[in-house]
Amino acid sequence: MLHSDEAFAKLTAQIRKDIESVLANYDIEESATKRRLVGTLAGLDILEGKDQDALRRLAEVQALEDKPAQKITSGMVLRAVLCARAQFKDHNSPEYRREVAKLLRQSLDAMPFAVVENEIKDAKADYELLSEGLIIGQLRSVYDPVVQKTGALSDVLADRLPGIKLALVEIVPLKDSLVEALGSYLSVNKKEKPDIWAARAVSLESGKNYTPVNIAVWDSGVDTAIFKSQLVHDQDGKPAVIAYDIYARKTTGDLYPFPQERAKEIPEVKQRVKGLLDVEANIDSPEASEIKKEMAALKPDEVRPFIERISEVGNYMHGTHVAGIAMDGNPYARLAVARITFDYKLIPDPCPSHELSERGVAAVMDYLSFFKANHVRIVNMSWGGSVKGYEGGLERCGMGKSVDERKQMAREFFDIDKSALEKVFAAAPEILFVAAGGNSNSDATFNEFIPASIQLPNLIVAGAVDRAGDEAPFTSYGPTVVVHSNGYEVESYVPGGERMKFSGTSMASPNVVNLAAKILAVNPGLTPSEVIRIIRDTADATADGRRHLINPKNALAAAQNHSKATTSP
Repeated sequence: MLHSDEAFAKLTAQIRKDIESVLANYDIEESATKRRLVGTLAGLDILEGKDQDALRRLAEVQALEDKPAQKITSGMVLRAVLCARAQFKDHNSPEYRREVAKLLRQSLDAMPFAVVENEIKDAKADYELLSEGLIIGQLRSVYDPVVQKTGALSDVLADRLPGIKLALVEIVPLKDSLVEALGSYLSVNKKEKPDIWAARAVSLESGKNYTPVNIAVWDSGVDTAIFKSQLVHDQDGKPAVIAYDIYARKTTGDLYPFPQERAKEIPEVKQRVKGLLDVEANIDSPEASEIKKEMAALKPDEVRPFIERISEVGNYMHGTHVAGIAMDGNPYARLAVARITFDYKLIPDPCPSHELSERGVAAVMDYLSFFKANHVRIVNMSWGGSVKGYEGGLERCGMGKSVDERKQMAREFFDIDKSALEKVFAAAPEILFVAAGGNSNSDATFNEFIPASIQLPNLIVAGAVDRAGDEAPFTSYGPTVVVHSNGYEVESYVPGGERMKFSGTSMASPNVVNLAAKILAVNPGLTPSEVIRIIRDTADATADGRRHLINPKNALAAAQNHSKATTSP
């Protein structure tokens, strides 16, 4: 399809018709959704040689950007491509590639580096890892199986195809030129951002008359050996751990159980993960150099196992990293482990089903019993799901006779999940639940992400910013995302005790848990709603009103003053 212009034109004509109909007949309130649709049309315009239409649509996408940095950088590469195309007919010539790089660099030089640094680092990383083999491999891993099973593509998958072809025919040939322009800009302007968190940080001293606070990390598992002196213990004196497998059946173990024959791969894949993280952070490490070479050489049929191995080990490390953030600087924190087994496969296994959702409800209620039995005061949830996620899983599994049937099934399964979570939160008003806002750069409420879109008095949702308090490129937002904390290149433990830097709202959420646990250590009589109020009231609002940065130092002072106020006559 991608290599046949005639076949691709038939498909894209339908994509264009559908999107134009949606834009003409619906008032789309959420900017990220509208950006996606208009951006797809811009990609089609470029592929069809309608360059002036493409420039107009790129300007429309830019105007729809919510975040200051993305409003500045939006469309910068494609505008350079379009301007160079107007001057050179041969798009394979060295002169054309040099012109694209020159125009891009001119655009970059006019940008405020302190504002756009994270976006430029992310863009450079994307281009460094891009290759034809990777693109074709991802199509073979997801798109071909869907078409073979259903004979069709949903709008979500179909709408991505113009961007995929655009990357294949326009961007991959320019890869070296783009990386050079972005890299030289980063190098010339290299300057470490100020760390606002160091001045706000508070570590509690051991030996004080503070109260131990039980925290549950509801995640992919934790290497409890790292935290052995700060664990919650059950009635038998063993570390408090509950675990469910990928089929929502009860199991054992504080960490994801790798089969023995594959466990030996973990150290090697950890290095690949580190390499990817270093590339994203613009760090020129041996691991970064190795992963770039490896991904550039990937053959299409090697892509799926490569991605799945990295995803599996990433899941394996995730919960421990989260726990390290939540426990940092608090000798009074006590850790309980509530392990989920996340799927890492490009085609879901198991596929969504009513039976699986019902078992999931029983598992969620069992997690609640575990929290209560172990006197947990705070639960961290650095994960989430959505209706669209269910629709995508059903499509990849080839389930449902039509798109409409899949939508109906997805809604049913999603509602089961959401209802179960709402019941858990409501049934434990004494427990503070902290959720990650999500990494989709969209409105968590509009897109119905759970638990991030749920509104209850004992639930708080965190968005991610970087060390300087600037909004992370990936962080979701919306009315439920009420506070922001460091979620960009945050260092913490991974299984085995090494330390690595991860980014995501998954890292922002445990930073809020960390603060809440310290508040409860110094003032254990506070309710979840009172803790939330202290965190929100002491957060620093940014000038644009988009971010509310937690302030641990001020929050701890407020918690202690609250204690005095409630005990005074």
